[in-house]
Amino acid sequence: MERVGLGYDIHPFVKGRKLFLGGVEIDYPEGLLGHSDADVVLHSLCDALLGSLALGDLGDYFPPGDPAYEGVRSELFLRKILEMLKEKGFSPSQVDITIVAQVPRLKKYIPEMRKNISSILGIDTDMVSVKAVSPEGLGALGKGEGIAAITIVKVVKSDD
Repeated sequence: MERVGLGYDIHPFVKGRKLFLGGVEIDYPEGLLGHSDADVVLHSLCDALLGSLALGDLGDYFPPGDPAYEGVRSELFLRKILEMLKEKGFSPSQVDITIVAQVPRLKKYIPEMRKNISSILGIDTDMVSVKAVSPEGLGALGKGEGIAAITIVKVVKSDD
């Protein structure tokens, strides 16, 4: 049995924080505002995985006001969600992520993001797609006010 899920996340830039995308630290003078590390790539991936089994969203399990999650790296969320999927007999088989950002330029970081995500998910790197697109100056993202990510995943029943 196969299931699919779609995830989306968006955060504004803020001074005084490191920028993490796909679990990779990005060299940029601002980070993203959020309770955790605000990694929109991993947050959208988490929501897509949860959505594939109709398990709600990231905030249902890791509330943004909970002090236990303040400043944590989003890999923690992803690993816990993978455990939830495995308990239900599912595992990810394919991931496609699109990052929407005017700045910074992300092309050189994409191979490391793919490698990091594939390692956490336990799937081959060629099953993890990460792309960055520019909003071409349109809207808040186009003005460089933040970053968004959209993810679709396919999960499969482990015994299939």
